Amino acid sequence: MSVNLQTPIDYLKGVGPNRADLLRSELGIHTYQDLINLFPNRYLDRTKYYKISELQRNSSEVQVVGKITGFKEVAQKRGKRLVGKFQDDTGTLDLVWFRGQKWIRDSIKLNTPYVIFGKVNWFNGVFNMPHPELELLSDHKNNLRSSMQAVYPSTEKLSNKGITNRVMTKIMQSLFLETKGKFSETLPEHLISELKLLSKNDALFNVHFPKNQELLSRAEFRLKFEELFYIQLQLILKNLIHKSKIKGFPFESVGDYFNTFYKHHLPFDLTNAQKRVIKEIRHDLGSNAQMNRLLQGDVGSGKTIVAFMSMLMALDNGFQACLMAPTEILSVQHYTGLLEWSNKLNIRIQILTGSSTTSERRNIHESLENGDLQILIGTHALLEDKVKFKNLGLAIIDEQHRFGVAQRSKLWKKNTSPPHILVMTATPIPRTLAMSVYGDLDISIIDELPPGRQAIKTVHRYDSNRLKVMRFMRDEITKGRQIYIVYPLIQESSALDYKDLMDGYESIVREFPQPDYQISIVHGKMKAADKDYEMQRFVKGETQIMVATTVIEVGVNVPNASVMIIESAERFGLSQLHQLRGRVGRGAEQSYCILMTSHKLSQDSKVRLETMVRTSDGFEIAEVDLKLRGPGDIMGTQQSGVLNLKIANIIKDKDILQSARYYAKRILDNDPSLGFPEHKVILKTYRELSKYKNIWNYIS
Repeated sequence: MSVNLQTPIDYLKGVGPNRADLLRSELGIHTYQDLINLFPNRYLDRTKYYKISELQRNSSEVQVVGKITGFKEVAQKRGKRLVGKFQDDTGTLDLVWFRGQKWIRDSIKLNTPYVIFGKVNWFNGVFNMPHPELELLSDHKNNLRSSMQAVYPSTEKLSNKGITNRVMTKIMQSLFLETKGKFSETLPEHLISELKLLSKNDALFNVHFPKNQELLSRAEFRLKFEELFYIQLQLILKNLIHKSKIKGFPFESVGDYFNTFYKHHLPFDLTNAQKRVIKEIRHDLGSNAQMNRLLQGDVGSGKTIVAFMSMLMALDNGFQACLMAPTEILSVQHYTGLLEWSNKLNIRIQILTGSSTTSERRNIHESLENGDLQILIGTHALLEDKVKFKNLGLAIIDEQHRFGVAQRSKLWKKNTSPPHILVMTATPIPRTLAMSVYGDLDISIIDELPPGRQAIKTVHRYDSNRLKVMRFMRDEITKGRQIYIVYPLIQESSALDYKDLMDGYESIVREFPQPDYQISIVHGKMKAADKDYEMQRFVKGETQIMVATTVIEVGVNVPNASVMIIESAERFGLSQLHQLRGRVGRGAEQSYCILMTSHKLSQDSKVRLETMVRTSDGFEIAEVDLKLRGPGDIMGTQQSGVLNLKIANIIKDKDILQSARYYAKRILDNDPSLGFPEHKVILKTYRELSKYKNIWNYIS
């Protein structure tokens, strides 16, 4: 019989109320289950027993068998230290205690074989070991011992209160003795034999008390696989339940709007990737389930036209569509692009943002409710309660990581039945993260650029090369091109950043004087109207150089701009650098991105700059970014708790993650309700996990 793992930790032998309080507050250990899932950080090799004559002066941790032959006290500046003479048949070693001396003297048996373990120091021609771990040789042989000793996560408070690693190991031993090491199996027999996995019992035992490195590796693999398997199972199930419960509006026909646009007004031939994605979306919209799809595509890969053609499918079936973007600049840009196409098809389209006037709003609200208005583009303003649709069939959200979960769910409630949802992002999400965080969404990827686009040449230059860079800028302007110069903006030191920007601006004005050159400047301290005015001058080609902070990161589209210079590039994150680079290379001309830095660079900065120079593949860049920053940062602070994993590591274990997703999907494809007898154990485990543990839940 397996013991109840939900028993409070207070009842375990060797714990008691005080230790239980500490384990709860410091490590979040409330139950036997939490303790068994406290996995070691690392392991010490306890396979080897050294002779004193073999010790080296490299302060390593060693294990020696011998006897303590006597004690002496040595006076020092404050109080005194206790020194024990320890010897084996090859030499002697000093054991030193600075505290707990009375207890040591009273409890140690002289001239009896002990095993000692600790760090060795070389001092005054003699080896010594301060505060060694001591164990009678007779006990050592009988203990639940493993040759590789686990080192558990700890905190300063635990160490100060005497809960050392040795105490943790003892508590863990009590747990295995009390449960007799019998834990319920959580994976089905067929998976265990197909993947040659250790049983749950063997895996848990060998992760805490490994007999050797091979068993430890197999134990870790089994436990990582299981953890990732249940996360994937939950995400895939969520998607299946979503599809069966939440009925979408089936868009049965592809009609005039779509066909007319496709045959007569396509501005360019679609790439194969775009065709594939449109087919995937069309399949979703035609089924009875609500679409919940993430569309990933690098900067400039042509997501907008895919979004527009999806909207046409909604219109063909008598529904309205909306597109929500995080900033006004981006909304206006979407609107301008879609307006041109909509006019050709006599489609009624409007834009709603914070700057819309009261009378504009009134008109929009009215024509939305009576169904006259077919497409609405806008910012968060779309979420206001006053905005009511007659029949919203498709909602598209651009750069969705900038919208909170609550905001997205508001869009759902705009209708009696939730609209189809298409989420777009130009921030490539590494496959591993997409599988874990957006695992309940269907994912489409546009992974090729439209024809005629040339790859952007990226170079890294130090401040000492500035004159050459200026010369290059002059040459490009002579050819009729335009240039961005971007300065970093870090809120905490906005005064300093402002100074950097203004100093930079002044030196540019000196190098490129009027009336031969015109320069725009845009930064956060300007009024919105002034920003727009400067942006528009650049868009119209009235100014050749745009000096700006990162406000231009998303959504400025100037095909004639062919050079992006990023100042203090080491102060930007990888995904930001990649987004900024995507502002150029929008026309047919060769474009350039120049990363300017000082000579002082950290290791991470070097990796970021080398990656930018080496590749323009957003997914590869995102993978490097994930390795440098970890999953929490990439998702933004609000989602850093998303992957609260106990043993697996989403970055290092991505192969295990892919395998876990594959098997979870295979099982659910054959048995969506987990009703087969051989899947009873999965259903039971899944229910337990959902009951006792808030498996992180992320509503996309």
